[in-house]
Amino acid sequence: MNPQNIIKKIKDSGLIGRGGGEFPTGVKWEMVKKALAKKKYIICNGSEGEPGTFKDGFILHNYPEELIKGIKIALKTIGHGSAYIYLRKDYYQKFKESLKKIIRVNNLPIKIFKKQGGYLCGEETTLIQDIEGKNFIPQVRPPYPPEKGLWDCPTLVNNVETFYYIAQIIQNKYKKTRFYSLNGVKNPGVYELSEKLSIKQVLEKTNNWPNFNFFVQAGGGASGRILLSKELNQKTGGVGTIIVYNLKKTNPTLLMKKWVDFFFKENCGKCVPCREGVYRLKQVLNQKRINKKILMDLLFVLDQTSFCPFGKSVALPFLTLTKKVVQSK
Repeated sequence: MNPQNIIKKIKDSGLIGRGGGEFPTGVKWEMVKKALAKKKYIICNGSEGEPGTFKDGFILHNYPEELIKGIKIALKTIGHGSAYIYLRKDYYQKFKESLKKIIRVNNLPIKIFKKQGGYLCGEETTLIQDIEGKNFIPQVRPPYPPEKGLWDCPTLVNNVETFYYIAQIIQNKYKKTRFYSLNGVKNPGVYELSEKLSIKQVLEKTNNWPNFNFFVQAGGGASGRILLSKELNQKTGGVGTIIVYNLKKTNPTLLMKKWVDFFFKENCGKCVPCREGVYRLKQVLNQKRINKKILMDLLFVLDQTSFCPFGKSVALPFLTLTKKVVQSK
């Protein structure tokens, strides 16, 4: 199959990126393919820094051949390129040897890179900075990586799950499924189910519908939005994570403190809204009596003025928890 037909087949499949951004995969591949350059790069993003998310680790453990096959297809399609598999530190230790073996057998120009930074290195421009040996700080966009990425060359960045499904598509095995990471339920784990399912249907099909009053965090374990049990007739979105919380037993303040500790640790400090906003958020939550007006003002500033998506990621869970759970108690 020639490169044009491969891209058309990916477009026709409707596949979107599974790293959280949900950008149409075929469109991104076409952008890199059309870019005029003597050298191009492909990066498989296995940083998976979102808490409670472990689907990429599941794929690396169970389907490494399919993952490499997806990257091989990208190398053939994009042309003039070489590839990196970018893995968070524990995945690097667990899977580097099995991946290297497959790469050697197929004689492919693929290197395995151990992630040096934290949560922010899941963002593609920060990831590129890491590979180049620079500071883990998001970059101004545009230009976007398909135009100017790794070492200023056109670069295709896709998630582990995305490359897995590329292999499925080209082999005519794709059934429009996705992987879900389930936590806080009686049968936790990774499930591959239809991408069309609502959160309610995912919980029901996996025999995980709670027998108590609950709410969920959907899309991610830190940045995911909060939904009440009556709001679950919608797709998970994001990286496919569903975390169930007991409505009566969960202390919202403690949950927010857990989130803010994570975001405070992972903050790069590049822009004032995040650097100061997350610090002040931490201060507010550590007071005996939380000033809700200041809390909401901080969340508004983070959401509206942050340099990169990190600030919005901070704001979303706090805003939705405050409006839906805190006010109902």
